[in-house]
Amino acid sequence: MTVAAAAILLFLILDPLGNIPIFLNLLKPLSPQRRRVVLARELLIALAVLFVFLFAGRWLLELMHLRQESVSIAGGIVLFLIGLKMIFPRPEGIFGDSPEGEPFIVPMAIPLIAGPSGMAAVMLFANSAPDRMGAWSLALLLAWGATAIILFASTWLFKLLGMRVLIAMERLMGMLLVVISVQMIIDGVATYAASLA
Repeated sequence: MTVAAAAILLFLILDPLGNIPIFLNLLKPLSPQRRRVVLARELLIALAVLFVFLFAGRWLLELMHLRQESVSIAGGIVLFLIGLKMIFPRPEGIFGDSPEGEPFIVPMAIPLIAGPSGMAAVMLFANSAPDRMGAWSLALLLAWGATAIILFASTWLFKLLGMRVLIAMERLMGMLLVVISVQMIIDGVATYAASLA
């Protein structure tokens, strides 16, 4: 696989376009300047997590006696709960109270940017061709850079979209997250069951 093909694949997995409505909703209570700071922080945390999984993911899972399927199932459960709260919002917001009224690591950096699929993908690259870590690192940086550009541009959309549009998009994304999370859980369980057979 070429660097460009790996970067495109990772970009699709990181799914910045699908994350725009969720990020807009999460960053809604913050001032425009603070939104940029929080978004930059979460993007950098996600990049660090993906690099950790690229270079040491297999050993981390082995050290904790975890299977790759458990990452998929756990991520699916978290996304399922997020999706339900987006469909049926509560007065305190999707994720309850957070320090200074802003998200930190969960759910923006993990699992929305650096989700189970992204972690699994970079681990797959590393396991398939360990001698090409430089190429995989470049592909990850390219995909992350494109994701960062799109998500930073999404903050400008906040001024263009009305509250009704944001609420409708939030409900729709909640439904999609529930479906995606169920599929992630099914895939994780199926892979685990196949390994036992």
